[in-house]
Amino acid sequence: MSKKKTIAYKLLDSLSGDKVIWIIVGILSIISLLVVWSSTGTLAYKYHGGNTLYYILKHASLMVAGLVIMYLTHLVPYKYYSRISQLLIMISIPLLLITLISGSNLNDASRWLKIPVINLSFQTSDLAKIALIMYLARLLSKKQEDIKDLRKGFMPLMIPILLTVGLIFPANFSTAAILFVTSLILLFIGRINLKYIFIMVGTGLAIVVLLLMVAQYYPKLLPRLGTWESRIENFMNKDSGGNYQAEQSKIAIATGGIFGKMPGNSMQRNFLPHPYSDFIYAIIIEEYGFVGGVVVIILYLILLYRAVQIALRSPGTYGAFLSLGLMFSLVFQAFINMAVAVNLLPVTGQPLPLLSMGGTSFWFTSFAIGIVLSVSRETQLIETSNTTSDDAE
Repeated sequence: MSKKKTIAYKLLDSLSGDKVIWIIVGILSIISLLVVWSSTGTLAYKYHGGNTLYYILKHASLMVAGLVIMYLTHLVPYKYYSRISQLLIMISIPLLLITLISGSNLNDASRWLKIPVINLSFQTSDLAKIALIMYLARLLSKKQEDIKDLRKGFMPLMIPILLTVGLIFPANFSTAAILFVTSLILLFIGRINLKYIFIMVGTGLAIVVLLLMVAQYYPKLLPRLGTWESRIENFMNKDSGGNYQAEQSKIAIATGGIFGKMPGNSMQRNFLPHPYSDFIYAIIIEEYGFVGGVVVIILYLILLYRAVQIALRSPGTYGAFLSLGLMFSLVFQAFINMAVAVNLLPVTGQPLPLLSMGGTSFWFTSFAIGIVLSVSRETQLIETSNTTSDDAE
């Protein structure tokens, strides 16, 4: 066995929790570094005099920080996150409201909030998404005895969902939709009456329709409405000249072939808007081909499969709901991003988790995966303890 393999095995052994998840995170991180390095060349020449190391070093440092967050998070027993979820939901909802009122504006959307002391901006929706899933997992696990009851079981779950999703919706429709669908999946898994789930869907749709109607007379209520309409129109009208992003993405995919142009040889990175974030999957297919695109899909599916296995082995319902909710949200977002890249959905602006260039979004993703690994770690400790007890007998 070579020295490099020995070091790799020692590193893997030092990590607790699901080893497959750790391996996939490592593989996706390596792919991310390669593709971000390739896709930021134009940015480097435009803003940093051709210094191509600037963005890759920045991305690598943010990625290392995210992996540290993941490692530290997975060391905390997952039961503590039940209490932490109460604190996070109480923090995230006011932050969403503050962001809507006075957050940093980007493309007619107030999504970002700046932390004064450290001068760091982050999307409050990223925090709210994790906080809501954690909080729903807590409520579902505690209310299993009354889960079929409308007042005791359903209403305490419905209120935080509609409140959080409603505050995200005006500035970030896609994130609100992903979170709403994830919440519905959790409610279904948590044995909520299907009739109540349909009530939730109906209520959500009614609120959206009402907001759209009011926004016709008060445009400031939904400043992104015009952007949403143009994106849907461009998507439906395939011959539209405004469908530039999708056309460039399709060119990247079509020229990738089976095995791609190899790393660093992308041409569409010079024409495709945001090739390092929103459309990074198109660059992956262009440089690594159909094979590379399929491998990325398989890696995300394995992540979801491992989360299901962790949920099935979890000794408590809270750990099961937690791992399923967090990982489903991450993988669902990944498939939304990839569907946009291959022109199956209108442009959404969703990054590809663990692959797209970005700071705080990668950190929140790392935090979520760390929690799933924490559930796995605790489950393994319990199973090891039970095995040791059986051997002693």
